[in-house]
Parts: sequence; structure tokens; C-alpha cells
Amino acid sequence: MSTGFAPDASTTLIAPGDDPAAGGDMALVGALRRGDESAFAALVHQLHPSMVRLAQLFVRDRATAEEVVQEAWVGVLQGLDGFEGRSALRTWIFRIVANKARTRGRREARTVPFSAFASDDGDDDASSTDADRFWGLGSNAVGHWQAPPEPWVDAEGRVLASETREVVDAAIATLPERQRAVITLRDIEGWEAEEVCNALDITATNQRVLLHRARTAVRHALEAYMHAA
Repeated sequence: MSTGFAPDASTTLIAPGDDPAAGGDMALVGALRRGDESAFAALVHQLHPSMVRLAQLFVRDRATAEEVVQEAWVGVLQGLDGFEGRSALRTWIFRIVANKARTRGRREARTVPFSAFASDDGDDDASSTDADRFWGLGSNAVGHWQAPPEPWVDAEGRVLASETREVVDAAIATLPERQRAVITLRDIEGWEAEEVCNALDITATNQRVLLHRARTAVRHALEAYMHAA
């Protein structure tokens, strides 16, 4: 992608693999505003793969996601002068990606905006942990597990990494869009809750419920896989 940037000899360059925000978001923004191509390349190197994964949550395929991310980078460059540091630079960039991906997804009739959902506490048709897995009224152990979750490890105490990841990925792919987005950012990308809320424009309560329901669905899929193994 051509950026029109030229190296700025007065700027400390950020090598690929380093944290572009290590010197502070505004310092990085300053370098980008001055046209420091190396700083921009380092930022792309760090964030581009995650941006594509986020875009894929809203559009039909990876090729379209790549197009969305290219559009997002253009939006980042065009919007740098307006960035005021009220959120982390990464959060601001990912919000641009999410907005552009949702717009593209709606155009392809593949998704709906988050605001179209009336409920603020998660997807109405999503299930939580089955109630019959807990002891009910009349039991001395009311509210406790009847069938507790089993540990997902083999005889040597190691997670069955490759097979388990395939099950997890397949389970996530079947989730409602909002659950899929939240669990991907929280549990795969490792984002903090506040950053997810800011990037996806959802409330903290909404984020917690969506994450709980998504994790419950993935747990159910993993338990089924382990029992069948």
C-alpha cells in the first residue's frame, strides 16, 4: 500500500517487532503526522493481522476483510490530525476497522449493526449454562453443580492444543455476531474489557454478558468433544 510517507530523519524510527506505542501514543501520532514511513510500517506490522481478523467477523471472506483494512488504514491517515488521545491509538484504529467492516457487511447483507439489537444485555436467543446442571430447590446443595465442568487436559496434564483449538474455532464461528466479536477480541486477541467496549461501542454490562454467553457456548462444544474422544 502506498502511503505517500517519507522518512523523517529527526524521528526515532520504530523497528518492526517493537511496540509502536512504547513512547506514548501522542509521540507516535506526532511521528506519523510528520510522515515517518518507518513508524507507519511498524504500526502496520503490529496491528494489521489483528485488524484483518476483526474485519472478518463482519464480512463474508478474508479477501473482503483485507479490502476493509486497506480502507481503514486510509481512514487512519486521513484522521490523524483529528486524533486527540481520548482513547488509546490502537482502540481508535480498531474502531475505524469495526465501523468500516460493519458498513461493508450491511452492504453485503451479511450483518446488522449492534444498535439494531434492542437488548442491552446480550443476544436474546443465546443460552447460558443449562439450569439442570445445578441442584435445585429441595436439595441441600441448591445452586451447586450436579455435573461440573471437566478439566480439558490429557493424562500428562497438557491441553490437547491443536485439536482443541479447532473445536474452539468452529464453536466461535457459529456464535451470533456480537458474541463472536467479543470473545475473539477478549480471548483470542487478549484485549481488556474496556478496550473491547470502546472499539465495538457497547456497554460494559453488554460486553460481560456477551462474553459469558460466548464462553459458555464454547465450553459446551469442548465438553461434547472431550466426552466423545
